[in-house]
Amino acid sequence: MTDKRLITKAARLSVAPMMDWTDRHCRYLHRLLSTEALLYTEMVTAPALVRGGALHLLDHNPQEHPVALQLGGSNPQELAQAARLGADAGYDEINLNCGCPSDRVQSGTFGAVLMKSPDRVADCVAAMREAVDVDVTVKCRIGVDDQQPEDILPEFLSQIRQAGCSRVTIHARKAWLQGLSPKENRDIPPLDYDLVHRMKAEFPDMHISINGGIADLEQARGHLDAGLDGVMIGRAAYHQPSDVLSTADPVIFGVGQAADPFAVVRKMVPYIECHLAGGGRLHQITRHMLGLFAGRPGARAWRRTLSEGAVHDGAGPEVMLQALDHVAPLTEA
Repeated sequence: MTDKRLITKAARLSVAPMMDWTDRHCRYLHRLLSTEALLYTEMVTAPALVRGGALHLLDHNPQEHPVALQLGGSNPQELAQAARLGADAGYDEINLNCGCPSDRVQSGTFGAVLMKSPDRVADCVAAMREAVDVDVTVKCRIGVDDQQPEDILPEFLSQIRQAGCSRVTIHARKAWLQGLSPKENRDIPPLDYDLVHRMKAEFPDMHISINGGIADLEQARGHLDAGLDGVMIGRAAYHQPSDVLSTADPVIFGVGQAADPFAVVRKMVPYIECHLAGGGRLHQITRHMLGLFAGRPGARAWRRTLSEGAVHDGAGPEVMLQALDHVAPLTEA
């Protein structure tokens, strides 16, 4: 059984679940950059697993641990079945998505729209906790549409806590389900970090992580030093993975040394070779590596060589190593 204390420790810094981005190849890369941070899958819908039998969506590499499965859904029984499938597949945590604002998610009555139904969320959490031994957590917004976050967020947290959820990640923005696209919902609604910090004061027994607009480890340290239990970083961790993750172990967790992105690239070679031997294609992996040297001399040539070369039939790790030749060594950065 997963040691929940280790997962709670890892949640001090996590990489957000991001559709089309945090797939298993992305997570493998991120794990090479940080041995400590908690990684999340893309959202997987409970119906896809339970009704569709899409168990391939649970595929992951053992080296990804600690890794959490994020589920989307609103039917307690179905979510319980999906959670059991996730736990049986080896995931260290099952997370319920109550924050995604996309239209297709709303049509399935899950994601951010669940902020309007905390009683249903509580029922889902209770059913999932009954089904699995690993942690069941929630990722939510501070509210949706015309809701007043100061009023509804404490009620939401109270209900999921009563259902047995002791760990929650709060995206410090509202979600506007009408009038804003999912992309706009990541930027336009104003951030309210203070509200999340007040929730920690109001619910001191809960492990509360903050998410939304956090761009670097300095910001993350600020939230941790101010009393929050964890920080979840999304786009910055994806687009500048070295900046965020390569120093996370010493800076956030106080262990180990900074990862060398040059060494990480070379460690990807056997992983790529295994993927190609199974019929995969190079760009399925290297598309997640384009930002690895962001801000470093040669980064543009790295991206160009990788993006242009990786799509060709028969492309192998030599394309990646050729791209690496364009990047200035760390000592010259």
